[in-house]
Amino acid sequence: MELNNHQSKKSNDQQKDDLLKSSLNFTKTPADHLAVYIINVLGSMVFLLFCVITFTVWICWNLNIIPGLKPFDPFPFSTLEMSVSIFAVILSVSVLINQNRQGRIEKVRQQVEFEVNVRAEHEITKILALVHDMHQKMGLKMPEDDELEQMKKKTDIREIQQSVNEQQIDTESIKTDK
Repeated sequence: MELNNHQSKKSNDQQKDDLLKSSLNFTKTPADHLAVYIINVLGSMVFLLFCVITFTVWICWNLNIIPGLKPFDPFPFSTLEMSVSIFAVILSVSVLINQNRQGRIEKVRQQVEFEVNVRAEHEITKILALVHDMHQKMGLKMPEDDELEQMKKKTDIREIQQSVNEQQIDTESIKTDK
């Protein structure tokens, strides 16, 4: 019976580990790969230099500074303006996509960190109980320690969540009162 319970717990822990690992893999879909590629290209110094050179050549060409080239977009460069406006929209959307992606990544990191902290808390609690039991079995006398007894109790995650939620509500109500 105890062996089956241990195997069931181990299987449950494995499922949690697999879930956490799958949550960390953000660049699996083609859309994610494309978003990362676009962000990497648009956010590079090479691309900035390409834009500066392209705009400089465009303006010089259309101001008839470059001999032998006929201007195709005379001052005030309405075609260039329209192209830059379209590019600005694309760039803005790319930045928003990146921010959303970074938000999802941060949320998963927080969830993973929380899960690791909860597991560590359970392990530490178990170690404290084992050390305390060993201490008692060895017959070592120790004065009553309320703090140790409190630390040996299992951490109630729901209680912590409720406390955090109450603090958030209090914080939000303080902000709205101002």
